[in-house]
Amino acid sequence: MSVVYDCSDPDSRTDGLKAAAAAVRSGRLVVLPTDTVYGIGADAFDSAAVRALLQAKHRGPDMPVGVLVGSWSTVDGLVLGVPQQARALIEAFWPGDLSIVLPHAPSLNWDLGSTRGTVLLRMPLHPVALELLREVGPMAVSSANVSGRPPAANAQDAKEQLQDSVSVYLDGGPSGAPVPSTIVDLTGLSPVLLREGAVSAEAVSEVLGVELGPKE
Repeated sequence: MSVVYDCSDPDSRTDGLKAAAAAVRSGRLVVLPTDTVYGIGADAFDSAAVRALLQAKHRGPDMPVGVLVGSWSTVDGLVLGVPQQARALIEAFWPGDLSIVLPHAPSLNWDLGSTRGTVLLRMPLHPVALELLREVGPMAVSSANVSGRPPAANAQDAKEQLQDSVSVYLDGGPSGAPVPSTIVDLTGLSPVLLREGAVSAEAVSEVLGVELGPKE
C-alpha cells in the first residue's frame, strides 16, 4: 500500500522524507519531485531495486537509469575520474538541468542497465529531492511514468500510472516546465551533446570553450 505525503505541509514533509528514506534503504521505490518532471527512484547500489524500477516503468535494461546526487563532492566517489570539463559544467549548472555522462568507477557494485561502463549524473534543483538525496546517497532515478506515456508533472499523475509499485509518493506540487535535462557525454576525446534540453548547447559550449560534437 503506497502513501502520499504533502510536502507543502512541514509536518507531512518531515514524515514523508523519513518514510521515503526508510523505503529506499529497504529496497523499495519512491516518487520524488525534481526541477524537471517527477522521478521514480531507488537506491543506486541495490540492483534488485533498480530492476523493480525498470519493471514499474515497463522498461528494459537497454534504456539505463541515470543517477541523481545531492552534492558536487558525491561525484568523486562514483566515477573513474572527474575531468576539468566536468568540473566546469558542475560549477556552472549544478544544481540544475544538466546531466553529464562519465565513465563510472569500476569498483562500484551496481547495475543500472546497459550502461557500457558509464553513468549519467545530475544534481537536481529541488529542495525535497536534495534533502532525500543527502539523507540516503545517490539514487537511480527515471521519469515517473510508464514507458510510452507522458512523464508525470505532479504526484497524482505519477500515482495514476505507477500505483502500488511505489511505496512512498512525495508530493511537491506541480513540477516545472516539462523540459528534460540537457545531456553531455564526456566519455570520449571531445564532448558530445546527446540531448539538448533546458540548458542550451550554446551555454554549454561557452563554459567548455569548445563546440559540442553531434550525437553519432
